Amino acid sequence: MRYEAPGSLDAATRLLADAEGAARVLAGGTDLLIQMRGDIVEPELLVDIKNIDEMREIAEEQGRFRIGAAVTGMEIMEHEAFNAAWPGIVDGAKLIGSIQIRGRATLGGNLCNASPAADSVPALIAAGAVASVIGPDGRRSAPVEEIATGPGQTSLKTGEIVVSFDLPERPPRSGDAYLRFTPRTEMDIAVVGVGVNLTLDGSGVCSAARVSLGAVAERPLSVEEAAAALVGTRVDDDALAKLSKAASEACRPIDDKRGTKEFRIEVAGVLAERAARIALERAEQR
Repeated sequence: MRYEAPGSLDAATRLLADAEGAARVLAGGTDLLIQMRGDIVEPELLVDIKNIDEMREIAEEQGRFRIGAAVTGMEIMEHEAFNAAWPGIVDGAKLIGSIQIRGRATLGGNLCNASPAADSVPALIAAGAVASVIGPDGRRSAPVEEIATGPGQTSLKTGEIVVSFDLPERPPRSGDAYLRFTPRTEMDIAVVGVGVNLTLDGSGVCSAARVSLGAVAERPLSVEEAAAALVGTRVDDDALAKLSKAASEACRPIDDKRGTKEFRIEVAGVLAERAARIALERAEQR
């Protein structure tokens, strides 16, 4: 196996594009190294991207944030300005493994591993995050919900890397939240995850919303019908009931040892309502 640690994006994309055998990007390695030890993947080339400055930065510009794909969960949790602006994304980052894992695991890795149950991804989708992708054909942008296409599968082309995540300027009276259900309180994989992001106008009416679900389909979902249930309302009990119903109806889960289809569908609706209440409370406090 060949190991490379390029110092630039151009060098990294050239290495990946020119690889003759299987190639993998190494960020935190918390998923990749386990897969290698289990003989699930056997890469001939590892491209370590932690020496690329743009992928290691948290930058704020006029209220907008750019988060490098190789920024770790702990770095996000410890960034005060980001915590204040996007607590829902921090909710998701806090749930990735143990504290030791969060010190290594990255947002880009959590997305590109393409697990339907990834904890940071529904929160990013709810936030309207856009991934900046670079490859042999140059740069392009893609909504986060378009990156994962199925378990372990992404829309990235050969040689492409997710470089960073761009988050929009936060309007006043906005709040977001992420919740998940697991059988255990820690160190577990989401059975259901829900991200909600909303904005209130001056009169307390919801003027914009986004809702995302994780672990209830082959990939994390952006659920427009659930978001529409909140817009134009005061996020009252009637709106929350419609949100809950829309979230449950969007699910297309599997049965496995962690939960049945029926259980996941029910829990998705319950968590959507709870996450919306937290997002509403946060919006009212801003």
